[in-house]
Amino acid sequence: MSSPGPVLFEQTGGEIIQRSGSMEKNDITRLELDLLIKAIDERYDYDFSHYARSSFRRRVEKKISTLDIEHISQLIPLLLHDREFFNDLLKNFSITVTEMFRDPEFFKDIRTILIPKLKTYPFIRIWHAGCATGEEVYSMAIMLKEADLLDHCQIYATDYNCDAIKIAERGIYPLELMAGYSNNYHKAGGIGEFSDHYRSQYQSAKFHDSLKKNITFANHNLVSDGVFGEMHVIICRNVMIYFDPTLQNHVYTLFRDSLVHRGFLCLGSKDSVDYSSVAEQFETLSGKNRIFQKLPVSLADSGLKISYG
Repeated sequence: MSSPGPVLFEQTGGEIIQRSGSMEKNDITRLELDLLIKAIDERYDYDFSHYARSSFRRRVEKKISTLDIEHISQLIPLLLHDREFFNDLLKNFSITVTEMFRDPEFFKDIRTILIPKLKTYPFIRIWHAGCATGEEVYSMAIMLKEADLLDHCQIYATDYNCDAIKIAERGIYPLELMAGYSNNYHKAGGIGEFSDHYRSQYQSAKFHDSLKKNITFANHNLVSDGVFGEMHVIICRNVMIYFDPTLQNHVYTLFRDSLVHRGFLCLGSKDSVDYSSVAEQFETLSGKNRIFQKLPVSLADSGLKISYG
């Protein structure tokens, strides 16, 4: 005969009320995730409370599958007492899936829509937020070089994953990937040979230092860190899908405040400012490839929003 679940008591006035302490498995998992998020925030000041819960859970469970533990809550004492364990766990929450000239049509729009506008500026500041291992940063640098703009530009490439930033800063990638990257480059309107931009050795491709001389790689957390200078362009692609609406709104506001008037915001194919509190402060330059321009204050206040596609 099975034993009943735990019975808890609470007292109200002079009366003791019995209530059941039983919980469904999904309720226990939700509680474990809440406790894990709180432990990470309290111990290391990383706030994952507004990350998409389903994605967060998948990544936690993926980490558990590599360890000799059964429950999510068993991660808590490990990360509380071992900084290296936490750093390793943190890598599981960082999205580093990327490639050179990913979504070539997006980069083609950068070349045809943005670069002619950027040529009117004496100096250009670009923030690539959530740059992961840097492939798209170097893609942008190549296009700017081909447009004779790289020497008049400063690129800030940031991510909260320090290991990813180190890879990006080195600019060395597997040589076997270059054929696919070259194909993307030409689809994006590349005007030369992709191989001219890197040197191959020992089955690796190292991108030329001339591409990164105007790139600053740095750690930056979109959740907790503040406004990032006065940027002419902000690129943040395929990051927002891992945030809940509250955090998305926070980050879009951060981007708005980090852009100069008439600055450009470039997002991933599944991202949009349309449902955020700053929606009326941007006009759409490319609806398909998610390129937006910040409106001057007077136009934003009028509620007039222009769309070009």
